[in-house]
Parts: sequence; C-alpha cells; structure tokens
Amino acid sequence: MAFSEKIADELGIVVERVRAVEKLLEEGATIPFIARYRKESTGSLDEVAITSIRDRLGQLNLLEKRRQAIVSSLEERELLSEELSVRIGTASTLAELEDIYLPFRPKRRTRALMAREKGLEPLAMMILAQKTDPSIDPAGEAAAYIDEEKGVDSVDDALAGSRDIIAEIVSEDPDARRDLRDLFRTKGSISARVARGMEEGGAKYRDYFEWDELCDTAPSHRVLAMMRGEREKFLRLTIAPPQEDAERLLLQRFVTADVPASNEVAAAVSDSYRRLLSLSMASEMRSAMKARADEEAIKVFAENLRELLLSPPLGEKRVLAVDPGFRTGCKLVVLDEQAALLFHDTIYPHSGSGKAAEAAEKVKGLCGKYDIEVIAIGNGTASRETESFMRGVGLSSSMDILLVSESGASIYSASEVAREEFPDKDITVRGSISIGRRLMDPLAELVKIDPKSIGVGQYQHDVDQSHLKSSLDDVVMSCVNSVGVNLNTASRQLLSYVSGIGPALSSKIVDYRDSHGPFNGRSELLRVPKLGPKAFEQSAGFLRISGGANPLDASAVHPESYVVVDRISADNDCTVEELMKKQDLRDSVNLKDYVTESTGMPTLHDIMSELAKPGRDPRDRFEIFSFSKDVKKIKDVCVGMVLPGIVTNVTAFGAFVDIGVHQDGLVHISQLANRFVRDPAEIVKVNQQVEVRVLEVDLERNRIALSMKKEN
Repeated sequence: MAFSEKIADELGIVVERVRAVEKLLEEGATIPFIARYRKESTGSLDEVAITSIRDRLGQLNLLEKRRQAIVSSLEERELLSEELSVRIGTASTLAELEDIYLPFRPKRRTRALMAREKGLEPLAMMILAQKTDPSIDPAGEAAAYIDEEKGVDSVDDALAGSRDIIAEIVSEDPDARRDLRDLFRTKGSISARVARGMEEGGAKYRDYFEWDELCDTAPSHRVLAMMRGEREKFLRLTIAPPQEDAERLLLQRFVTADVPASNEVAAAVSDSYRRLLSLSMASEMRSAMKARADEEAIKVFAENLRELLLSPPLGEKRVLAVDPGFRTGCKLVVLDEQAALLFHDTIYPHSGSGKAAEAAEKVKGLCGKYDIEVIAIGNGTASRETESFMRGVGLSSSMDILLVSESGASIYSASEVAREEFPDKDITVRGSISIGRRLMDPLAELVKIDPKSIGVGQYQHDVDQSHLKSSLDDVVMSCVNSVGVNLNTASRQLLSYVSGIGPALSSKIVDYRDSHGPFNGRSELLRVPKLGPKAFEQSAGFLRISGGANPLDASAVHPESYVVVDRISADNDCTVEELMKKQDLRDSVNLKDYVTESTGMPTLHDIMSELAKPGRDPRDRFEIFSFSKDVKKIKDVCVGMVLPGIVTNVTAFGAFVDIGVHQDGLVHISQLANRFVRDPAEIVKVNQQVEVRVLEVDLERNRIALSMKKEN
C-alpha cells in the first residue's frame, strides 16, 4: 500500500489531502505555511493533522529503508527466497520485520552455532519433529553423534547441543515472538526493588523500593522515575509476565506430541525462554515502555510550552525590571516601550535602614524620570521582600508591581545570545533585562532560551533528546507564526523560527536591516542576500511591517493574495485602506465572485477576517495578578488557607502552583476538581490564575499539598 493511502486509512483523512500534504512537504513547505496558506489543497487540515502526516511519513520511510537494507543483505548472501521476499515485503512494523530477519542475521558464536559446527543439527531437527514412531529414542539416536574430535563426548553432550539448537530455533520463530510480545504487553509487570545497600542514599526513590505494576498501564512519570532510579543505581528493575504463562504459551506451540522427543523439546523451550526470549522480550518491552513514556512526557512538555509561549504580553509600556537579592542587592534596569535598555543600577533595600532609604529615593527618582508604568520583579530569592519594599516606596497607586518567573533567565544571561545583545553588560544586568522583556512579550524573549531550561517539563532530561527537540521546535515555530513577527524589531532568534527562514537567513535579515534601515515593504525581503522566492513564499505572510507603504504588509494576508484584495477594492471603488476600515464595504462583498483555481473560499474567508482585524494578536489580554500579601514564606502557609496562585507546570499526575513562597505546591490530579480527572490539562494550563486550598505543609521536605476542589 502506498504511504499516502496507508496514512489516510490510519488517520481517517481523505487520501487526496494526505497526498497534497506529502507533496507540499517534499517541496519544502513548513507546517505553519501549509496550514495557513494552502487550505484549498489540504481541505483546511490543521497543524496537528499535518504534523501527524509528516511524522507518520517519517516512520514509514525509516521502515522502508530498513526493509531495503535487509533485502540487500539477504541478496548479497544469496539467502533471499521468493517466500521470504513476500514476507519481508508485507511486514507492517519494524518489530515484525526484525523478527523475520532474525534467523538470517549474522551471529556471534552462540551455543547453537557451536552445536551446529559439531554436526548436531540433524539430531536437533529429528527431535523437534517429534515423530510418533515408537522406535525413535532421542538417547539412542544421540549415540550416533558422539565424536570426541568434535567435542561430543557423550549422549548427554549430543542431547544438550541439540537442545541448544532447538532453543535458538524457538527464540527466532516470528510467530512465537509475536505471541510472547503480546503476552508481555498484556500481562507483563514492571517490578522495582531497592538495590542492596542503597536504602539510605536512595530516599527519593523510597516509593519504588518494593513496587509492582502492569507494564501496559504504568503511567509515564512512574516509568521514567523508576528508570532514572535504576540508572542512578538505586533501584533494580525487572520486566516479565508470569513465567508459567510464558512457558505454557511456548510449549503449546512447539510440543506437538507426547513422545520421548517431546520431553527434550519441552526442556529446550523452557531454556529458550529463560536464557533467550525472556531477556529479548524484556528488552523490547522496556524500549516500548520508554518510548511510550517519552511520548507522553514530551506531549505534556509541548502543551505546557505552548501555553507559556502564548502567555498574554504586557505590551509596549515603560518597565522598571528588578532582579532581586539580599546581600548582593537588587539589579535594576529601565526598558522603554520597545524593550530597549535605557538605564541600569544596583540598589540595596535589604541592607539596613540607611541603604533602604537611599534605594527608595533612587526608585522614586527613576520612576519619575523615565515615566515608569510597571515594575517587574523576578520571583527568585528576596522577591516577596523586594515586592513589599517597592509597595512601601510611595509610588503612584496606579503603578502595577508584578512578579515575573525567572525560570531560564540565568541560562539566557550567560548565553552567547545575551553576550551578543549586550557585550558590555554583566550577567546580572542581562538577567534583569530578560525579566522585564519576558513580561512585555513572553514569546519574543523565551525563544532565546533552550525550551528544556524553561521549567515546564516532566523528566525532560530523561526522554529521547532528538524527539524532544523536534517536538519543542515544532511548538515554538507554531507559536511564533500564529502570533506573527514584526520584521523591523524582531531579534535574530525570533526571526529564525519564522516559516522558511531559519538561523542563517535570520542573521542576514538583521544584518540587512542594520545596514539599510527598516523595511518599507515585504517585497524588500527579496533584496536580502540568499533569501530567494521559496523562502519569501514561506515567510512573508508571517512577517509584519507596521506603517509601511502597503497596509496589507501589517496583516496576515499573504502577498500572493494582494491581487485579490486589489480586485475587491477596485470593484467596490475604494482603496485598500477604506476596505479595511469600513465594515459595510466588506459586508457587501460576494466572495464567490473571487473564487479562482488557486484561491478558494477558505482563503477568501481568511482574507476578509484579516482585513477586519489586520495582524490581530491571538494571545489573550494581559491580566494583573497579585499573591497574598500575608503569605511570603513557606512558614506563613497554614492548612486550610485559600490562596491565589499561578500554575507553573502541568504534569501527568497533577499541577504545580506558585503561591508566592519560593516553593511551588502540588495539586494532585485527584484534587483538581470535584469529579474524576483523566488528564490534568483538561482542567488547568500553564500560567493560569487559580485559587487553591492548602491541604498539607511539610516543612522538613519543603512540600506543600494543595487542592482546587470546591468545598461543599
């Protein structure tokens, strides 16, 4: 079956749409571009469906490459029969393909291979046949194979060698492996035990010192936790179904009679399972569990990252950003409406009354001099104390004082990106700038940080790193392109995530902008060195130019559709600007009059939506949030308190909530709602403002248990 037909069948998508996506991907189109500007070709498939098609194509291509490699290997060794070729050609999974190839794979010197070298294969095959002829006695037949020169010194040696051969045949039988694989999947258990002598050092894994659960239902966070404990040598893991079930399954397949030879076969089957198949299947099951756990963990991380990147921006306001500290002082920076650095200094509000008074005067002076509208304070050490200080300075009551997550700010401040942006500023100044900019536009600032460092993942360092990077890059690109990017102010990092651009072209765009001044129109992009028609096609619709020559350049209308808008405005005897401003003109347009072979109704509807709200930011409006003024440290938290909080991370087992005490509390999945919750993401999102009730405070372990259930 062709890839497109198979994928269409699996995903329930019309095959022509899958073929259209496949063709566009082959031509170098990005997922955001396909989803936004090729709706006629794909039937308006969204990014999720297009991503699924792309990923499945990748899997099928890998399967096909492996299939071809196996065929080539067999052909070179003249082992490819017509029957084997058909079996290889119809294998639908990698596991099935490898099972077929296993008997033909070049081997190291196994016990079975050495037995074959001793000439014992005919004896093994005779025993395996289990003929009902009463004259056939395995021991009697084995006597004929005694050969001291070959190392077969006795009947027992001959029978042992034949059992080794049978054991390998059993372990390589594709049907047996398939049945056993199903058994491991349905009845297999993962068991964790504390490693000898590691009871004290492995306290964080205490829950798993004696743990058993079914492989098929073990949640991703527990699987990854147990595997980490094993990797750190605190735990021992075993994966297996009930042994009697496994051996019974194999005996039913290979013991086909009740003759003396059958006893030898039964012994070989038992040996095959214990010595070969149990290890092989356990390794496969471990890999499958790890892959499933990775998939779930990466999905959670990706969803959290999306919510964080699409957090509402404060917007263009003058900000005083503060990286708080006790002994080392608080680092202040002043940012203008475009997030440019105007001033930086250090104050010491927590170093005695004299220093505090001096700091207060400096803050008041800076707020007056630079017309500060908002104060942003990093939520790390001394954040609540610094917040209290700022509120006591005597600033205008209209001045908003907000706490901002510092997660990842230190990574940025020490990065090459930060050094390039602010080569003459130290790490502390760069960190303060990042705090302020993160409030103004989270997306534009967070793209400068490795997503793994942002702190919204679950076991992100334990999962497959290439898969994680690919998934997170998809999320960042999706978010950047859904919001759109100001071509004249965007950083290299932000531009690099625009469809069709990437790091190399983003640098060339910024270099061109620095040399020639702001872009006046999208078409000017074609003057950027190395930026050709294909990159222009992919990127132009996601780039915005405010106040340019063409008002459409500030919208998500793609330049390829400008001619359509020009026709509409000409037919209505108005300018494009008038069409954008006047709803009655837009309402009078009969879109069917503008349908062409390349422009259908989906594109026309998108065009009219953009004309109504050009360049509309899809992110929610910014809302002011404040923590409880009476709760600043974990010691202030008491059972029964109802507190405001911000969701900082969503995991498979619940949500972590910042209540303003430097230690996030956990709302377990069972405490998220007054009903059963299968997936925490159904209830909460990262950066969501919530109200929580304190269930427990463990000062010794620095843990807070919270609930979002409504009390009756």
